[in-house]
Amino acid sequence: MFAKPFIGALSGHVDGVYCMAKHPKKLDWLVSGGGDGDLRLWSLSEQKALWSTVAHKAMITGVSSFLEGQRFLSCSNDKTVKIWDPTTTTETGRDDNQDYLETVNRRTGSTAALPPVATYTGKNAFSGISHHRSDNLFATSGIAIDIWDHDRAEPVQTLNWGVDTINTVKFNQTETNVLASTGSDRTVILYDLRTSQPITKLVMAMRTNAIAWNPMEAFNFVAANEDHNVYAFDMRKLDKAQNVYKDHVSAVMAVDYSPTGEEIVTGGYDRTVRIFNARQGHSRDIYHTNRMQRVFSVIYTMDNKYVLSGSDDGNIRLWKARASEKMGPRDYRERTHLEYAEKLKEKFAHVPEIRRISRHRNVPKVIKSAQKKKAIMLNSRKVKEENSRKHTKPENRKERIPERTKPIVAVKK
Repeated sequence: MFAKPFIGALSGHVDGVYCMAKHPKKLDWLVSGGGDGDLRLWSLSEQKALWSTVAHKAMITGVSSFLEGQRFLSCSNDKTVKIWDPTTTTETGRDDNQDYLETVNRRTGSTAALPPVATYTGKNAFSGISHHRSDNLFATSGIAIDIWDHDRAEPVQTLNWGVDTINTVKFNQTETNVLASTGSDRTVILYDLRTSQPITKLVMAMRTNAIAWNPMEAFNFVAANEDHNVYAFDMRKLDKAQNVYKDHVSAVMAVDYSPTGEEIVTGGYDRTVRIFNARQGHSRDIYHTNRMQRVFSVIYTMDNKYVLSGSDDGNIRLWKARASEKMGPRDYRERTHLEYAEKLKEKFAHVPEIRRISRHRNVPKVIKSAQKKKAIMLNSRKVKEENSRKHTKPENRKERIPERTKPIVAVKK
């Protein structure tokens, strides 16, 4: 009840933070891109920027990290993709570890301005980027999906299926030849690099803003939608959602899976961050602050203990994934006591008093009002449909549409 999940804010960006990426092997590193073209590398333990540069002339729309090494990529509306290595200095050209980078920063009093390792120029603005798990390939989204090789100046492959603008692209990190994209025409399209063509197109009732693959279950992904919900799908059976995650009162702008695949974190236009159990439909926690604005990027850290959110107020906020969890080492007796307490909460979760306490959250008045208004609207819609069924002849009655198939307009192969 008195949990304090907020740990701290990483401040430094002048404009909004619209994309973030984590290093798959360094728990401490985070890369973020701002609306003014500012690219920063952060140390989460020290809560400060290790390196920064003005990477692009326009808004950075995507960042992605390599599997190996210290390099990462950034793409922008200025039609360029750049590869960066913050551990290479302009003076010596040497490639070293994080300690050397911090030594340079302490000696000079500021981060060194480094040129990019490589620059790739496209014909149109880029809206997203994703790197292949093991090969030297990365995909960019824009007018079409372009597949790039590190050693080529031009795309090696272009994929499209009649979409004006593709908003995001994500490689599957388990089935590494599969990638997914979301389009401005309300579509989610799956591609396979082995066939060099799209596999399936899913058309939804409203636009999808973000997508995330389950790291433990290769065929499953979640899509953050404009209709305030997040939908979980199995790529082998797209005619019905596996689950619907509700509670946001505005468009969901970002989504990410936890490393275990058991939870998802979402960020919304309603200025809140919500954490969901992957098997349940309602959020187990909601995070917000007075000054936090609309959330455009969220990330789960690789140790499954923290959540990061980037909003258009220029701050990256660090939260505990479990609001009431104690930070720091715990002895055997304390761990046993906490595990016993969790089991008790599970055992008596159905008791009304316990359920009311465990579900209670203090939320802003604006969110509370929007929730009430939304509940009234949904209930009115449901009553209207039932009244219509009652006054319609049995032979003319339409079948009830399940909640998990309502947002799906068509599936094309």
